[in-house]
Amino acid sequence: MGNNKRITLQQAAEIIRDGSSLTFSGFTIWRRPFAVVFELIRQGRKGLHLIEVNGGPQTEFLVGAGCVDIWESCWVGHELYGKYGANLSRKVGNREIIVEDYSHAEMLFRFAAAASGAPFAVTQTSLGTDIHNPEYDMLGRAGLRDGKRIARHKYQFTEDPFFDAGAQVLIPAAKVDVAVMCVQQVGEEGTVRVSGQYYSDPEAARAADITIVMAEEIVPEEYLRRESDRNTIPGFEVDYILECPFGAHPTGMFGRYDVDGGFLKDFYGRTRTQEGFDDFAREWIFGLDHMGYLEKLGWPRMLSLKANTALNYSTGVKRGQ
Repeated sequence: MGNNKRITLQQAAEIIRDGSSLTFSGFTIWRRPFAVVFELIRQGRKGLHLIEVNGGPQTEFLVGAGCVDIWESCWVGHELYGKYGANLSRKVGNREIIVEDYSHAEMLFRFAAAASGAPFAVTQTSLGTDIHNPEYDMLGRAGLRDGKRIARHKYQFTEDPFFDAGAQVLIPAAKVDVAVMCVQQVGEEGTVRVSGQYYSDPEAARAADITIVMAEEIVPEEYLRRESDRNTIPGFEVDYILECPFGAHPTGMFGRYDVDGGFLKDFYGRTRTQEGFDDFAREWIFGLDHMGYLEKLGWPRMLSLKANTALNYSTGVKRGQ
């Protein structure tokens, strides 16, 4: 039954067509689906519309490669390995990309609304801030609010009619074509088991029209059913699966391998200019497939990142420096 969900890395990227709206699993520098991100860049994808609870290195790579036209979120960067998104900042400065700014909470509420089938969420988050300044409705100013895949309004105000709690903000559900997840285990029929924090992954999977799950390993469904309370996303919400060890690198996979801080720091330092990004991409993306990428990284590096199974983090990574 589940075998028809299996696809290759190349097929996963092909499902995401030019102009698609896209979201990802994980949080900042954890469980980002980098093997798919790199393949999208190799395939020259254009016009992507990223809608994210929060950005991270995957945003920076896609933006730097010129794959993204619109980005809706609240923040982008590499945590302690690069505080802000230099590639996004450069593209915004050059007016090459549209950024629609929401608060972190508002983005999560937008995905929760979509996951529950509601057209909008109600919140008091960000009242009184410039996030609700109509001058900064960038999709509106660009004439892109068609009321179909992009909401007719960035927000609307209303008064609480039930408990007189005052002003409320209505924010649109996140309409997403494809969610790409990166997890520890997926069953042969699509059941997902995330170890550690699962962040907003369940909401992202439900919000998207198509959900692709890339896992460190594909396991028998029978194994996942033994402790079904540990599972995160049911198989019927997953359309495609693929097995891709170390698919989150350079971000981390809890219990499997740590974040490659040296790689992210090098990326941040070298990609302040477009020429620097292009040089980095030639070195680490183009001309390689996933196995070639891992071979280039080398087993000593990968083994140093490998987590101790008792501690769930690497004992080979130097910390606090």
